[in-house]
Amino acid sequence: MILGAVIGDTVGSVYEFHNHKSVDFELFSPYCEYTDDSIVTVAVAKWLVIDPKHTLKTLEECLVEFGRRYPHPKGAYGGSFSNWLRSQNRKPYNSWGNGSAMRVSAVGWAFDTLDETLEIAKRSAEITHNHPEGIKGAQATAAAIFLARNGKSKEKIKDYITKTFGYNLNRTCDEIRPEYDFNESCQDTVPEAIVAFLDSHDFESAIRLGVSLGGDTDTLTCITGGIAEAYYKAIPQNITDKILTIIPQEFKEILGEFNK
Repeated sequence: MILGAVIGDTVGSVYEFHNHKSVDFELFSPYCEYTDDSIVTVAVAKWLVIDPKHTLKTLEECLVEFGRRYPHPKGAYGGSFSNWLRSQNRKPYNSWGNGSAMRVSAVGWAFDTLDETLEIAKRSAEITHNHPEGIKGAQATAAAIFLARNGKSKEKIKDYITKTFGYNLNRTCDEIRPEYDFNESCQDTVPEAIVAFLDSHDFESAIRLGVSLGGDTDTLTCITGGIAEAYYKAIPQNITDKILTIIPQEFKEILGEFNK
């Protein structure tokens, strides 16, 4: 659980500023690395493990701890988030950026009801991304994961996300790809990531489709990978084995604790 998001981030990392508009590529390039997306995803997972009340205070401590421990990730932290990490008086900064959605996948796995999933997703976002679009992106991603892991069909997931969040999912990857450019907003990353999942036929194809769209590739495929893992239930062993050679031991330990 949540390894799918880390895989998506890592595979997409080499294409963030060099988009590759095709599903035909080496899945794990020699230059693949986990980025800030994986770091904050694991930080949120730790928050859920160590704080049963899921307080903002502990979430802040986890995000700051990981931001300081991994200060120079591939791709770098966003400017506003970097400033937030360094601040002595941290406040939300009204962001609608896709950072709220990229770090939320653990929330989609952690709770027994959709209502609680939506509430904790909102909380995980609003510590920094308290703009309505930032909150919506986190909630939509977590909701898609919750529904997928609970056996809902792609049509049910699509219908719920469309009706609840107003995202346009009536597109295909082939329709999106030609005109889609780099974009760091939730409103222009989360729907595309969900479409990549909807168009896929297995976990690997979801990651490949996400990369092929371009844009903010590591974040888009991080979101896609989180949903795809929940829906397809299993990640191919060769992909799992490879990602475990890339991520730090600390990540593996936290993911292990979260999975319990």
